[in-house]
Amino acid sequence: MEAIKITDLTKYYGKSRGIIDLNLTVEEGEFFGVIGPNGAGKSTTIRTLLGLISPSSGQAKIFGYDVCKEKNKVLEQVGYLPSEAVFYAGMKVKDVLKLSADLRKKDCSEEAKKLCERLQLDDNRKVEELSFGNRKKVGIVAALQHLPKLLILDEPTSGLDPLMQREFFDIIRERNEQGATVFLSSHILSEIQKNCTRAAIIREGRMIACDSVEALSRTNAKRIVVQGEVMLDGLSGVRNMERNEGTVSFLYNGEMGQLLQCLSAGRVSDLSVSEPDLEEIFMHYYEKGGEQS
Repeated sequence: MEAIKITDLTKYYGKSRGIIDLNLTVEEGEFFGVIGPNGAGKSTTIRTLLGLISPSSGQAKIFGYDVCKEKNKVLEQVGYLPSEAVFYAGMKVKDVLKLSADLRKKDCSEEAKKLCERLQLDDNRKVEELSFGNRKKVGIVAALQHLPKLLILDEPTSGLDPLMQREFFDIIRERNEQGATVFLSSHILSEIQKNCTRAAIIREGRMIACDSVEALSRTNAKRIVVQGEVMLDGLSGVRNMERNEGTVSFLYNGEMGQLLQCLSAGRVSDLSVSEPDLEEIFMHYYEKGGEQS
């Protein structure tokens, strides 16, 4: 079954672009990532999916329910973590979590207790006394405590220290293994690479690539690092070159024989050839507008 189906979804804020002609399908049980820098359209996509804003045109469905016409049925299926969570002042953490559970007409006290223990969150603290990271933990527990079928997570790890980030993803992977669908928005590429099976890249409101993380990472280009003195002027296929204290590093997708011939004319003390990481490939998509080489 399709957990999320987006068809020609467009959102404009007046004359300003939000998202344009977005088409995307996420199957039930997937761990799906959306990559893009701030302003690319990730949060607009999520807010439209949740019915928080109305699309200018197009359609989106969650588990077959139209996000505009059947919003309440959609929200029953979803646990949502915004990039920044805001709570009523004067309330203790446990009161916020109970309010969230009561709105869903569920007793989530046992699950909330387990999550608070794993995330080292003191539920007797008042929310206005919490750091940004601890407020993020409150949002995580509120999003997960009712055991939703679909988790929509917008920049979920901002504010969390590395240990809590690891614990958070342990929890999310466990939920995914138990059958929950995960829709993760992030600009941290390592989060997508380590956790997602498929991902979409969004650029200026448009989806420029969507495939398995493995396929997105696949490219003909190689990362070349040379120590020594070399002249690469006129060698085609070189990009993203960096020079630093006798070392030159670049991506190369030209003929390897031509590269070796060029390097042999210089003085090379060491040479390494490796696959580029996902961040470099992501930047290549942005620079080329989705045209991968």
